[in-house]
Amino acid sequence: MNLEIVVYNIESALKAQEGGADRIELCDNPAEGGTTPSFGVIETVRGNVALDVFVMIRPRGGDFCYTSWEFYTMKRDIWQCQKLSVDGVVFGILTPDGRIDKKRCKELIDKARPLKVTCHRAFDMARDPFEALEDCIEVGFDRILTAGQQAQALKGAELIGELIRKANGRIAIMPGSGVNEKTVEQIVSISKATEIHFSATTSRPSQMTFRNQNIAGMGEDEGSEFVVRTVDPERVKKMRQLAESVS
Repeated sequence: MNLEIVVYNIESALKAQEGGADRIELCDNPAEGGTTPSFGVIETVRGNVALDVFVMIRPRGGDFCYTSWEFYTMKRDIWQCQKLSVDGVVFGILTPDGRIDKKRCKELIDKARPLKVTCHRAFDMARDPFEALEDCIEVGFDRILTAGQQAQALKGAELIGELIRKANGRIAIMPGSGVNEKTVEQIVSISKATEIHFSATTSRPSQMTFRNQNIAGMGEDEGSEFVVRTVDPERVKKMRQLAESVS
């Protein structure tokens, strides 16, 4: 069983490694579902973890239908990731009518090689999962991250299993979203997946001893400036144990 942990900061990447993860998906902005992290963060993580590092290539939150300026930015971000010697990149582009944008995805995949390439949950926003599966295979994606076109992977586990059978080894299918200690055994049992994607999230208090009581929150989440998101290594270990008990 391969375990991919989505991480949003340097500390989380180190904790994922401590817990025995096989791979990390390095992102920024969890509130928006993940965007491209800074190159300083990518470089620091790459220099301090031995496991595979896959980087999210997503210039903004929202939909997966990008302008020419955003598409150019994605190409530049992939180029920078190659320079930083990461192992893979993660992206997805859709056409306005809900199909995989094969032309643009293939262009990015060709630019990314020899890095591995995952199609992220843009797949779940596609109009037809089986059409999208064949399109992802045609353009050269190595892997699809999916919740079976549902908000949570447990609800989509049967479709994920169908996709795995249809793929028949031509592409890896990895369940993600809502994969945790309560759901992982069912998801793996139903889908027969050999890879899983999850966060193993925990938090720790800020090290700040001074706190300005006049500021309720620096962003949308009140009080979040005094909480640091990280990964619990023990949760990673437990998830491997649970997933492998039924795989």
